[in-house]
Amino acid sequence: MEVHRFDPQKRNQDFKSLGKHLDVQEAVRKAEELKPDFIVLDIDLPKLKGIEAARQIRSVSPDSKILFLTGDNDPQIAQVALDTGAGGYVVKLDAAAELLPAVKAVLFGKALHP
Repeated sequence: MEVHRFDPQKRNQDFKSLGKHLDVQEAVRKAEELKPDFIVLDIDLPKLKGIEAARQIRSVSPDSKILFLTGDNDPQIAQVALDTGAGGYVVKLDAAAELLPAVKAVLFGKALHP
């Protein structure tokens, strides 16, 4: 998971990373503490699946926007992920072309569907 700060009034700004967390419990704790604007969350996180992590993060930091990054291209998993309130879902194989546009779309409130 990566957490970020972003000012929507500054459309051409760089993202400021507030940290990377490999352990989901740590990620949830950091989301609660930092209340980040944006979170990139891997569905395949260790110890606790990313989908459950997103549910927990939504409860402690409801204004944080979440974008899933995953190696799985299954539309059913994508729908379950989006049902957590995440704004989008990007497959890792497509990340080089799709990640930055997806981040911007989610930040500006345009939900991405698989």
